[in-house]
Amino acid sequence: MMSSSQSAFHTITVTRAGQVATIRLQAANRTARTGPHVEVGAALNDLRFDNSVRVIVITGDENGFFLPPKDSPKASGHTPGHDWDLTQGMQRTYQTLLEIEKPVIAKVNGRAIGFGSSLVFACDLIYAAQDAIFCDHHLGMGQTSQGGRGDFGSVPGDGGTAFVPLHMTPCMAKEYLWLAAEFTGAELAQRGIINAAAPADRLDSHVDAICAKLLTRTPHSLALAKRAANKHYVDRFNATYDLAWSYEVLNFYQLGQSPDARGVTDL
Repeated sequence: MMSSSQSAFHTITVTRAGQVATIRLQAANRTARTGPHVEVGAALNDLRFDNSVRVIVITGDENGFFLPPKDSPKASGHTPGHDWDLTQGMQRTYQTLLEIEKPVIAKVNGRAIGFGSSLVFACDLIYAAQDAIFCDHHLGMGQTSQGGRGDFGSVPGDGGTAFVPLHMTPCMAKEYLWLAAEFTGAELAQRGIINAAAPADRLDSHVDAICAKLLTRTPHSLALAKRAANKHYVDRFNATYDLAWSYEVLNFYQLGQSPDARGVTDL
């Protein structure tokens, strides 16, 4: 059983209030080698076996939910060792998120970009600030307003290809993933893609109320209800993630070897 301690985390913090645990992504420390991609999974694993915790909230710090560094990623940063740690860590994070017998709420208090977007759509319930921005910037070609990947594009391989089509219609999912379309929390709530959007100053109280409702449910019944409901998510993840991530890494190796890979070229 993978274990971790609060002191071991560099890119997240974990706090508890009664039977609710909150995992908070920390923008200031996102230069770590594997970052929250790995540490969220380690925290979830610990919380899975903590019977004093029944509901988990994932949110961001005062800077928002998750925004990749402006200069990341670079092709030169992709090495076999780094990519092994990252891909296996993300896989464990998503697997634990889907299989943990406790509801996990995404509280999107700011921009959810790239991995942040994928993490949100892997959660059980999604509540966002009305002006929060959602974007999968992998194929943004430097054209999005949300930070990015330089002037090149890569396969949305860190979870978006697996999870976004489970929330959006096929055409909208392709627009979101292939064109790096940006949506606000209010727009996604209006389309029924997330549970609700609230004014930023009311988001905490809204999520607190949802947590309180979940805690009135019978623990074992709620746990098994999640397990049954998420079978489809688990199957989709297992069928898609390895392929999409392999393609994304291939894109980066191509970028490192061929300047032509940066632009739009004929196949």
